[in-house]
Amino acid sequence: MTNNSTEGVTNRSGNEPFASILDRRISRRGLVKAAAVGAPLIALSTSPLAGRIFGGASLSDVAEAAGHGGSSGVGVQSIPHDLDDTINIAPGYASEVLIRWGDPVVPGAPAFDLNNQTKAAAEQQFGFNCDYVAFMPLDPGSVRFGLLGVNHEYTRGGDMFPGYDGENPTAEQVGTEIANHGLSVVRVTRRRNGTWYYHQDSYYNRRIHGETPMVPTGPAAGSAHFQTSADPTGMDIRGMFNNCGGGKTPWGTILTCEENFHQYFGNNDSLEEAAKERNARYGAPGGASWRQWERFESRFDLAQESNEINRHGYVVEIDPYDPHSTPRKHTALGRFKHEAANTTLSDDNRVVVYSGDDQRFDYMYKFVSRNTFNPYNRAANLKLLEEGTLYVAKFDDSGSGEWIPLVPEGPLADWSPADICVFTRQAADLVGATPMDRPEDIEVNPVNRRVYAVMTNNSRRAADATDGPNPRGPNAYGHILEVTENGGDAASTRFTWDIFILCGDPANPDHGTYFAGFDQSELDSIATPDNIAFDRAGNLWVTTDGQPRALEAADATYVIPTAGPERGRLRRFMTGVPGGEVTGPEFTPDDTALFLAIQHPGEGGGLDEPTSTWPDGDFPRPSVIVTRKLDGGRVGS
Repeated sequence: MTNNSTEGVTNRSGNEPFASILDRRISRRGLVKAAAVGAPLIALSTSPLAGRIFGGASLSDVAEAAGHGGSSGVGVQSIPHDLDDTINIAPGYASEVLIRWGDPVVPGAPAFDLNNQTKAAAEQQFGFNCDYVAFMPLDPGSVRFGLLGVNHEYTRGGDMFPGYDGENPTAEQVGTEIANHGLSVVRVTRRRNGTWYYHQDSYYNRRIHGETPMVPTGPAAGSAHFQTSADPTGMDIRGMFNNCGGGKTPWGTILTCEENFHQYFGNNDSLEEAAKERNARYGAPGGASWRQWERFESRFDLAQESNEINRHGYVVEIDPYDPHSTPRKHTALGRFKHEAANTTLSDDNRVVVYSGDDQRFDYMYKFVSRNTFNPYNRAANLKLLEEGTLYVAKFDDSGSGEWIPLVPEGPLADWSPADICVFTRQAADLVGATPMDRPEDIEVNPVNRRVYAVMTNNSRRAADATDGPNPRGPNAYGHILEVTENGGDAASTRFTWDIFILCGDPANPDHGTYFAGFDQSELDSIATPDNIAFDRAGNLWVTTDGQPRALEAADATYVIPTAGPERGRLRRFMTGVPGGEVTGPEFTPDDTALFLAIQHPGEGGGLDEPTSTWPDGDFPRPSVIVTRKLDGGRVGS
């Protein structure tokens, strides 16, 4: 994700912060070592999904993993921290670069030329700063042939163009940056020796970018909030920006999330007071944007197009199997800085989507569809995210909480559904949601069905924000919550919660770490968790964003059992490169390959003086890598 450590706090609601609740919860528990085994598994659903691909594993796979003791079988040997300009990985494993920034994607695309980049070329090449990765099998359950969807979150001219002048970008440079956003779809194949490659001439290959036509769905589509001079219908959107996290649907589409969309717009102070305050809640700059795109394209100038900003900040659904399909922005899932959009099914087969709003003191959300999933009617499933109820989380000290519906009643009685979908943060403020420490990835464990929610950090939490011993003021290291929906039903409006991990260095008592009760003398350090994934056995895989600042160590990937005698014991699986954030992570359905993305390698020095020259030794290029076990077995086993 884009680091927003320099941003101010936009949430002025006064709602009780999660800092206070968390501190009281920890104090009451006394951080006593928890039981060494997980809670009993919730019975798996008998829905028609059985045997079909869902979130990277079929339900039959999940049952098999549960029958073999869940997540107690991690066989990874932890590796040390480092700051090397290379990818280091646990013994017995290998990693290879699969695709780099600038590599040709669509058939006929030109080769990358660092010194002669153009918008036209970039619209056909692998974009900049790869983030979320989705593996989509070409055949049900396929583990060798698939499509890889990869987000391109953001750009920085100084990391892309030799001799870049940040005060005076050119129109061609701005156009090239716009084209480097979005998402790439490429066909990938595993060779018989276990290595992978992508096909440069596949029919499925596609580049979606900042100019790609998109259509909105849901309550805000076509509303007055969406209408611009270029699009008076409010139904024709150009592009998506700052796509960070994402998710997959049971019907085989990719959900990609617009996160820090505010940074592309300038001149908020030119608007009337009410509109200015609405945009300020999302962090829109009062004057010129640091990118200065508004100098070249009026749609990014709020003084000229005040509604354009309302058309960004959504979950976008893309069908990778149909390269001619139009991406759809689902307004029913709300507008905020979406980090994730991970799906599961309720007991009655409605689709539930979890998402975090990645900013300090903002909220956790979930969406529950109105209609139910039908594994035999893909056309109907493609409409499931257009109607439903959006909820925001409220936590209490007792370890319980509730999902508050954002609907036009009570504090929101005067709001229309379109208002709620466009100004979701303000709606959540009014219903008393709990401000969190940068909610990022939120995913459901396929074995125990609990929801794991990542809070990356919150450096702006004051030390005196709580009334007891407070290891998290400020919270420089982040933490992960374990949430259990009442009755195991994802559509429940009540839940219980606990702390799974308080990140930091267990050897430093000032960090106040907690690792699901595991003996800290046997643990290593981790900070600033960001993206997560689960293998078939229910082990939690975590990638980090910001460890160089928190621990003076490269960002990395960890594996952590969530059940069994080693619940909470983390192992460092791989380490990244200087300046590079580790993102992804994504497994093939059989866990024999783990895809990871290395975003912004060399960040901090610019292209002219990079802190890294990974992966090729000349200049840094964001890239996707594949990790695999040398013996061909499951990664992590």
